[in-house]
Amino acid sequence: MGIVRIVISILLGVSPVWLSAHDLVSQAIPASNIDHHYETMLINALGNIRDNQVDQALADLKHLVKVKPDFKLAQLIYADLLLSRSRPITDFGNFSALPHEYISALRDEARARWQHHLSPPDEDKIPEFLVQLSNEQEYVITVDLHASRLYLFQNHKGTPRLISDFYVSIGKNGIGKYEEGDQKTPIGVYFVGDSIDPEILPDFYGDGAFPIDYPNVWDRRHNRTGYGIWLHGTPTDTYSRPPRASNGCVILSNQDLNTLAPYMQAGKTPVLLANEIKWISTEAWQASQQQYVQFIEQWRRDWESRDVESYLRHYAKDYSGLGKDYKNWVAYKRHVTPSKGFIKVNISDTSMFLYPGEQGLLVVTFDQDYQSDNFHRRFIKRQYWRREQDGKWKIVYEGSVS
Repeated sequence: MGIVRIVISILLGVSPVWLSAHDLVSQAIPASNIDHHYETMLINALGNIRDNQVDQALADLKHLVKVKPDFKLAQLIYADLLLSRSRPITDFGNFSALPHEYISALRDEARARWQHHLSPPDEDKIPEFLVQLSNEQEYVITVDLHASRLYLFQNHKGTPRLISDFYVSIGKNGIGKYEEGDQKTPIGVYFVGDSIDPEILPDFYGDGAFPIDYPNVWDRRHNRTGYGIWLHGTPTDTYSRPPRASNGCVILSNQDLNTLAPYMQAGKTPVLLANEIKWISTEAWQASQQQYVQFIEQWRRDWESRDVESYLRHYAKDYSGLGKDYKNWVAYKRHVTPSKGFIKVNISDTSMFLYPGEQGLLVVTFDQDYQSDNFHRRFIKRQYWRREQDGKWKIVYEGSVS
């Protein structure tokens, strides 16, 4: 095996299956015309190296580091190729002056970018946990934390449609945030908040930041602490950071952050952070959606029926919400329901997401319009449904969305 192939096999940590540059380009093209120019240039250069077209790879990388000198990964690969022309090299980043941690981190970035382009998601498939989007949710963001990849979906007549994806960095200590300062990225269902103007932020955060609502209700129920989990950019002298380089935030290049910004609506755009994404067919997704719609509709009907015991069977014994635990909730409903002449409940603009990292947990949000003969209230409600050991789904939390 030639020296360049040795370097690239070390770099990528994969078996040497050779792809043509044409094959790489066809796989790397995103689902829309959103600009991925610099990453595509890097991928094409790696493809040329694997095809032993070293001169073309050098030309590609020379141009890339000229137009994007802060792309540190590209700089290192370019330097390795130049060095290999004068003497044998045995590893990725053949520079003794560079710390091992620095080289290792860039190698991880190369692997993450390369593996995504070798195995891009099928545009006709949908992440399993995107059960249903509301009419108000024009876009949804999912992040595969293991793969260091963020996916942007558009709500196309109720069906999530992949429109683009972006490389990201996550917490230095991985995933599953539990306490303040653990430098881990949380797993769960969150929503974007108001953007933070880069003018009031240190350069470290790049071209701005979008907070998410960590810790959410489920986090607080499990005593998870910490705050300030953002989607944000990179310093002005850094195009991208290694896969694990943040204090818990999700980091994009400034270019990608600015590209993504118009698609994020404060309080509406969901951000689902998952260890990894399970992709399913549209047919499987539709079947799954119908399953969840049915038991939520049954809950609504049982409430309207004024059969309080049928209604209460939808609540778990460890339920808490609306200021009451299960015991007080049962007592309250048994007291007030018989006094109602009628109950009418309309729910609309419903979204449903399976909670990443949890077996059998569903987050449901909807606009609830409740009317009875002596009371009327309309508000946005959020529920957490859990599948019990007997297979039945029950509510473990519900409350209003401020």
